[in-house]
Amino acid sequence: MPHVEASDGVRIAYQVRGDGPPLVLLAGQANDHHWWDGVRDDFAGARSTVTIDYRGTGESDRPQLPYSTERFADDVVAVLDGLAVRRADVYGTSMGGRVAQWLAVRHPGRVRALVLGCTSAGGPHAVDRSGDVRRSLIRPDPLEVRQTLLELMYTPAWLATHPGPYHTLGDRSMPAHARRGHLVASDGHDAWDALPGIVAPTLVLHGTDDLLNPTANAPLLAARIPGSRLELIQGARHAYFEECRELAGPLVLDFLDQQAPRR
Repeated sequence: MPHVEASDGVRIAYQVRGDGPPLVLLAGQANDHHWWDGVRDDFAGARSTVTIDYRGTGESDRPQLPYSTERFADDVVAVLDGLAVRRADVYGTSMGGRVAQWLAVRHPGRVRALVLGCTSAGGPHAVDRSGDVRRSLIRPDPLEVRQTLLELMYTPAWLATHPGPYHTLGDRSMPAHARRGHLVASDGHDAWDALPGIVAPTLVLHGTDDLLNPTANAPLLAARIPGSRLELIQGARHAYFEECRELAGPLVLDFLDQQAPRR
């Protein structure tokens, strides 16, 4: 698997598939590129998709260094540099949406268009998940936690007809220090003050029944980014992009196609 070296020497693995203009796909917290396995082919006919294994996941290095969404964004730029990609469309979901925010803020010339899915601005302005949801995710029984996470990701009807494997439950090979680092990075994210500086055309996507990252964050995020567009997918939970792929994928591609041609 190919790698690039980040500015601090950490090796970052990446994957490229398909042909066409580049689309960077950014996964959720404590997940590697397999997060996108269920839907990546939906973009294959129109885009060359670029994924990464965040530091701490997959085939990337797993340093015992501070982790942050800003650092993850800089790692994405290292991958784009390694591929000689000057500008790309960027689609980030969950923590990947937080990474995508910093990518658009810190490296505006590298982002042609931006899609932020099931994510938030973070910090005190974000709407946090409920205490009940938080407690359900720290129960001592890992099987109970896994079942809770599945039910936060997908509706009961979808789970009943899709027995797995599931690609959104985390990279089980991560060492404990990296898992903690990802949690700290996501929880510490706060881009609220910087969001008005985003210049890339932006689409905000969210499921209406998302309790893991409450849906109320979507209009807050959209209102904070100048000229952004908001789309809510009725009845969808956190993994709307997979369960509602027939709707979400075309929404993303239509939005990207509507933007000005890349120069």
